[in-house]
Amino acid sequence: MAYDEHLAERVRDLLSGQIEAEKKMFGGLAFMVEGRMACCVSGQGGLLIKVGRDAYPELVELDHVEPMTMRDTVSDSWVQVGDAALSDERALRAWLDRGLAANPPKPRP
Repeated sequence: MAYDEHLAERVRDLLSGQIEAEKKMFGGLAFMVEGRMACCVSGQGGLLIKVGRDAYPELVELDHVEPMTMRDTVSDSWVQVGDAALSDERALRAWLDRGLAANPPKPRP
């Protein structure tokens, strides 16, 4: 399944001026900001977002949020956020901000 081009465009708009690269990975399109993956527009729908191990248990209990699963491996720090939880720009911005906060920039040499 191809990733949602409309969602990718919304991410581009909200991260305008911050995106260093876009990379096809995880069956979708990942957006790189400050040397880290800000999010990935998933080929299975919605976004893949790093939330960290501390926030993970609470967030996977929310509607339209599931653990990220790759093959048979279930992540304990990444979630898949369904399209219904990304219905407006405020909601999408909140998830993008959460992902950036949980995935700090890598030190530059």
